[in-house]
Order: sequence, then structure tokens, then C-alpha cells
Amino acid sequence: MVSLPELAITGSTGALGGMVARQLADAGSAQRLLVRDAGRAPALDRAEPVLFSYADRDLARQALEGAKVLFLVSAAEAEDRLEQHFRFIGAAADAGVQHVVYTSFYNAAPDATFTLARDHYATEQRIRDSGMGYTFLRDNLYLDFLPMLAGGDGVIRGPAGEGRVSAVAREDVARSAVMVLRDPALHVGATYNLTGPEEITLAQAAAIISEGTGRTVTYHQETVEEAYASRASYGAPPWQVDAWVSTYTSIAAGENAGLSPDVRALTGRDPLSLAEFLAQPQL
Repeated sequence: MVSLPELAITGSTGALGGMVARQLADAGSAQRLLVRDAGRAPALDRAEPVLFSYADRDLARQALEGAKVLFLVSAAEAEDRLEQHFRFIGAAADAGVQHVVYTSFYNAAPDATFTLARDHYATEQRIRDSGMGYTFLRDNLYLDFLPMLAGGDGVIRGPAGEGRVSAVAREDVARSAVMVLRDPALHVGATYNLTGPEEITLAQAAAIISEGTGRTVTYHQETVEEAYASRASYGAPPWQVDAWVSTYTSIAAGENAGLSPDVRALTGRDPLSLAEFLAQPQL
């Protein structure tokens, strides 16, 4: 039986995990790609696709047998995502994984305003309690996401007030993750806060997006009540609407502000600003 690489990567069919897997392949690193559909796994040098599921502990344990380092991209947003994480972490510990590198969220805390940041904190705690080594990458909101906040009318609506966000480009997060994964022993027990180089309000973000894209984008301050009402037509479950609205209220509360030197410390490069990100060719 051919032994599988000791580095296991989740999320390789998605945006962040795909960037990480491609950069690792370009660097010559062997990796096993944990995927739910082998047909969707990227074709990369020295990469072996292995079937797994966050929700199936036995299958996950089998997929992780022999792996020493695990890059854990959080599962897709779902009402039971935290339970999926717990099962998968248990499977990793059972399989003998020694070190988990987890993509968490900036200022994750049990009482965070952003509801999903609470889940990220609970996931961190479960990893800490598992006995495995860990590194946490606490990403701020993605710069990639900010232009998508504007509706078809070009208006960003939400109760963010004058709060500031230190959004970070997904590619800067990927580069940071790759540097950790290429020599993980140097980063055991570390928590890195990954931010961009600037703190901006959503009104400022709208102006930068307008300048960078030629599309007129503005910010409209909603009350919390208006935010819930304006999203009611989507028919989303309550937990999802809470997450949407608290994305903005966490900004208003100042929980997405603050600048960190960690992207530059890890990668040797300054993180991209929103204007620099928009100036790049968009795929």
C-alpha cells in the first residue's frame, strides 16, 4: 500500500484551500487533499485526493490515518457546522494527527458580536482540548467580500455605523497559511491575526470600490431592526440571518478594527489594501 503524504489539506476545491494547495504544490510539497468528491480535486503535482466528510467521523479518521499536520479550513456555513467541526477534530485526534492549522476568525470569542466568531472560538477550544498541537489563523473579513456587499443598486446596507474594518485579501491569508505549513514546527501554539494594512469604514470602502471599479457604490446605515426586515425576503433560517446582520454589528462594535503585523511577519510582504486588491486582474 502506497503511503499518503503526512500533510493533509481540507478545502482544496474552494477558494482559500485551493490557493493554499496550489502554492504548496508549486513549492514542491507533498499533500493529501481531503475532498468529498474526488472528481473535483485539483490536479496538482505530489497531491493525492482522499475522500472524507466533516460529518462522518469514521470516514474522516480513515482519511487522516498517517497524517501529521492538518490544514483545517472551516466547513461550509451550516446550522450544525460546530458539531461537524467537533466530530472532525475528534477524528483527527483518533487518527494521530499531531498539529492542526485552523482558519479561525479575528477576535474570536465566546461573546463575540459576530455569531460565527463564537463558533470559531468554540472550535479553537476543542482543538486546544484535543491534545494536538495547533496554530490559529484569525482572518479578518476578506477584502474579496467587500465589493459583494453592495446590492444590485450599488448600495451597501447594514448597521455598521462608523465602525472600521481591517479587511484582508484572501490571497494574503493563503500565503500566510503556506508559510506556516511549510515549516509548521516553528508555529506550534501560535495565534496569528491576519489583517490588511488599513482600517476603513464601510462608507470609505464604498468610495474606494467606486474609484477602483467605476461602479457607483454607496453605504446606507440601517438600524438593526431595518437590517433584519430588509433580509427577511430571502427566506433564510434565523441562524443565517443572525450571521448576516452581526457581520455589520460587529464592525459597529469595533471588533473588526485594529492592525496586525502578522501577514508581513509570516510572508515578508505587506498585505494588500482594498485599492491594491481592486487594481489586480479579477478572475
